Amino acid sequence: MKKQKFIEKFLTAFFVLVIFKVIAIFAQLSQTDLATVIVNLFKFIFFAAAAIVLIVLLQNQEKDPQPAATKNYGGGGLSIDTSLFDKLRNIYEDIARKHIEDNEYKKAAIVYMNLLKDNYRAAATLEEGGFYNEAAVVFLKKVLSKADAANCYVKAKQYDKAIILYKELQQKEKVGDLYKEINDSENALIFYQMVIDDYLQNHQMVKASLVYRNKMDKPNEAQQILLQGWKENKEAFNCLQNYFANIPEIGQLEKEIQYLYENTSSDKKLVYLEAMKIEFKKDQRLQKSTRNIAYNIIAENINSRSEIVNELKHFNPDDEVILKDISRYKTGRNRMFRN
Repeated sequence: MKKQKFIEKFLTAFFVLVIFKVIAIFAQLSQTDLATVIVNLFKFIFFAAAAIVLIVLLQNQEKDPQPAATKNYGGGGLSIDTSLFDKLRNIYEDIARKHIEDNEYKKAAIVYMNLLKDNYRAAATLEEGGFYNEAAVVFLKKVLSKADAANCYVKAKQYDKAIILYKELQQKEKVGDLYKEINDSENALIFYQMVIDDYLQNHQMVKASLVYRNKMDKPNEAQQILLQGWKENKEAFNCLQNYFANIPEIGQLEKEIQYLYENTSSDKKLVYLEAMKIEFKKDQRLQKSTRNIAYNIIAENINSRSEIVNELKHFNPDDEVILKDISRYKTGRNRMFRN
């Protein structure tokens, strides 16, 4: 009973001290800026609220000495009515939300960082408000995210700082892009070539060609990489398809299709046939040559792959006679095998 009265008196005294402390903090307005005062006030409110919760808990334990586990406190822990903490958190969330609604992003970030202990949301809030340098520092120092920090430095046009971080992250293409942005072509080409070398080492020929074409403005080198992939059977079909797609003039394209066919080994003719399906549909002027190539490939393989006869329909989409011929051929071949 004495202990209970002591706690009640202590709680009363504590509230009086809280009031004096709040007054003292506001009195600092004449000596420091508003933001600092607000930060100090939020910090004090947070710790004062935590102390009050603990005092109330102690008071409740004196009134009801039952063990916590019998009072349905989540997981046997201090759920004290964790609603007290939840209410406090909700208050801070509302304060931060109100600051954002008022476009006071820095104040909202202070609440997230100092009161809610959520550094990521603090940094994201600063980024949302356009305070990219400040956001980058928080991402880098508090969140430990170099990628997010580098992205903010790019938005802030602090390219040198972003380049340093992207180099550490081994994002060579990003580094090349930023060097290109600041008109440092020499370094941009160096890093783009590093990217290409990495792609070639992993047999990613199409990606390597795209860097040559789109980033380095070297379409001839891009085509050579695609031909290399086709000849060395590294992403062969995709390389061949992209090689043809990069030739805009139909006459030149037709010549390339014929030339490559004549220089294609028999083991890759079926892949070439798949490419001809695409080229056949591309332009009416290509239909005759691609159809003839397809017929030759089908004829060369029909004895070992009877099902290849079905490919004829792709090059004669409106010819019902061809479809009937295919059906008769398959029926006759089946009868031959049954006999």
